[in-house]
Parts: sequence; C-alpha cells; structure tokens
Amino acid sequence: MGNDLKKMYKTVMDDHFPPRMEIAFVDDQTRQTLFYEKVDWVIEGVRKGLRYGENPGQQAALYRLVNGNLVLGQTRTISPGQYLASDVELLQSGKHPGKTNLTDADNALNILRYFTDKPCAIIVKHNNPCGAALSDSLEDAYEKAYLADRVAAFGGCIAVNRALDKTTAEAVANQYAEVIVAPEYEKGVLDILSKRKNLRVIKIENIERLHSFVGQRVVEFKNLIDGGIITQWSFVPETRAESDFKLAECEYKGKNYKINREPTKQELADIRFGWLLESGVTSNSVIYVKNGVSVGIGTGEQDRVGVAEIARDKAYRKLADRYCFEQFQMPYNDLQDPDRKMEIDRQVQAKNGDLIGATMVSDAFFPFRDGVDVGLREGVTAVVHPGGSLNDYQSIEACNEYNATMVLTGQRSFKH
Repeated sequence: MGNDLKKMYKTVMDDHFPPRMEIAFVDDQTRQTLFYEKVDWVIEGVRKGLRYGENPGQQAALYRLVNGNLVLGQTRTISPGQYLASDVELLQSGKHPGKTNLTDADNALNILRYFTDKPCAIIVKHNNPCGAALSDSLEDAYEKAYLADRVAAFGGCIAVNRALDKTTAEAVANQYAEVIVAPEYEKGVLDILSKRKNLRVIKIENIERLHSFVGQRVVEFKNLIDGGIITQWSFVPETRAESDFKLAECEYKGKNYKINREPTKQELADIRFGWLLESGVTSNSVIYVKNGVSVGIGTGEQDRVGVAEIARDKAYRKLADRYCFEQFQMPYNDLQDPDRKMEIDRQVQAKNGDLIGATMVSDAFFPFRDGVDVGLREGVTAVVHPGGSLNDYQSIEACNEYNATMVLTGQRSFKH
C-alpha cells in the first residue's frame, strides 16, 4: 500500500476539461460573456495543464481570461489580458504544478501586491501565509519570514517582490519548498536553485504591474454540493494607507469612549502591514506582527478568543523553534537535553513569545474585551480591527488600561 500511495503523488492526470470556457451573465436587455482559455506547459516534452487538483485523483484545469467585460452596477471586473497569476512562466519545474501550487502562489501575490516599496517575502502554505516580512534587503526579509515559522514553511510557496539574488537563492535552496515566485532571477541563481529539481521556479515579469491590481475586482465562484454556484465580487481592502486608520472611539449609553494614546510611527507601520497581511488569511483569524514581521498567525477558527489564543501559542512555539535552530541547529521538538530545553523556554518566556510591543490584528470586531485581553496580557501595544460591535467600549477600556493604542478600519476582512 505504501508504494501505491507514493505512486499516487507522482501521477500526472489527463484532465478532460475543454480548451475554452465561457461564462455568461444574462438579463432581459443584455448578455455579458467572459471568455477563457486553458493554460498548459511543456515539461520534459510533455504538454499538460495542472498536475491534479487539491488531491490526486481530482482533475483540474487553469483558465485565463482572454476576452469579455463584466459590469454589474458600478463594479467592473478586471479587464481581460492582464495576466499575472494565470500566466506563469515556468523556468524550472521537475513536475507539472498542481492546483494547490498555483492557489498558494496566487494568495502570496494577493498579499504581496500591497507591498512594493520595500523588499518583501511571503511564505504561503495551504493557502495561508505562515511567514511574512518587510525589510531593507531581500535576504533579510526572506530570513525573517522563514524563521517566523520554519515548521510550516516546509513544502510551502515562497514569493518575493524583488529579483532573487544569489545569497537569498542559497537560503531558499537550503530549505524544502514547492514553489518560488519572483519577478526576475539574477545571473547564476537558476544554477543554485537547480539543486532542488522539483522546485517550481516561477517568473512574474514587471513586478510593478502587481501594484496595478490593487483595488481591482474579479468575480468569484463557489460551488455548492448540488452543483449550485454562489458568485461574489472579490474583497478589496479600503483601508490601505496609514492615514486611513481611525483612532478607536464609540458611544455607549450616552457616554463617549476614546483611545487615549495615538499609535507611534512603528506601530502605525505594523498596523498597516498586519491589516493588509490579514486580507490573505482564512477567517476567523487573529494575527500578531512586530517590526514588519509576522509573529503568530491564527487561522480558520470558530471563535475569536480561541483564535487569539492559538496565534499567541503559535508565537511562543515558533520562537522556541527559532531559538533552538539558531543555537543548536535542530528543531525544538528534537531537542532532548532537558537543561538546554529549559534555557530555551526561559528565553521565550522572557520575551512573551516576542509579543511584547507587537500589534494584534483581527479580521472582524471583538464582540467582548476578552479577545483583546489575550494580546494585551502578553504585552501587545497596538490593536487593529473593523469595529462596530455594541461592546467596542469594552475593548477601548481594555486598551486604555494597558496604555495600548487601538485603531478601527470600518471594514470587515473575512476570507473563506
């Protein structure tokens, strides 16, 4: 059975999806049709599309929009021919890419489009970022994103917004990743990456085009169990500049409540970074960021207090693994020496999992103060969430008690 399972993952499926697809929206007066063409690649003499879908045995296909415009109300879909995630150039690929490889790359680009001013690295695993960082150099951004969660980064998708240089390429080649996405690869870099034969090396040209996708919408489709389909416009964060975030205040039973302290310059930068990173995280979610680096990312939970605690616990565990890796070149879970382990634990506890001075980000409002209290007790100094709860005053009071700042976005950021 073991050999059969291994063979299953090595199989490239012949999909039966046609070369073209049309989706029409029709009312009494108009018919609006979107025209798509199927994408494939030639790898080692074999022309095929996606390797398989989310799992082996699931046929899948990638289509790109080649013609047609959809206008509903005042909203217009992205114009055809503006290829990016659906028009990848494979510079190296020992295997055809699968659906998950491309959806991970797409969500990395979904986040990366908001960060073009500084070198940025995003590592995505199962369509969620596990590490993200901004820095003055690409090498440092990648190192910080990787060390934010080494364990989850295994087999992930790495995306960067600058040409991949040799030093960063060496660091990438020393880890196991499925995909690397970059706008360009400096001379000699592909030779370094070739050490990982099955690494999909993807080139996205003209990275400045990525920023042009900010604010643009596509129509999304969700299939139901009976074949029904839900359509919606894609989410666009309206709060994107530092000046868009508003200091938290509200009224409750005739009394005004307001945050006492405005954010510092660094807190405001982290507020923006965290909120836009949050737009690529599966809901319910709470994340923590600090100095332009993700510290703990909690995803897909059913209750907000629970996900705040999960993100907190991950911050502790990931910092312990990072310290162990830096000091003893091994994972924390493999460390057997009780004295060394105790010392690592002491270091992590002293820093509260590196949450002291961090920013706490929530994709929806906190219904009660118990959610923000999870972060505030660890030393979080800034909180950002949409606001709009009847109990916003509780969260404002909680932050004032800890001399923490809080800003509101006025917009929920759910992603399912």
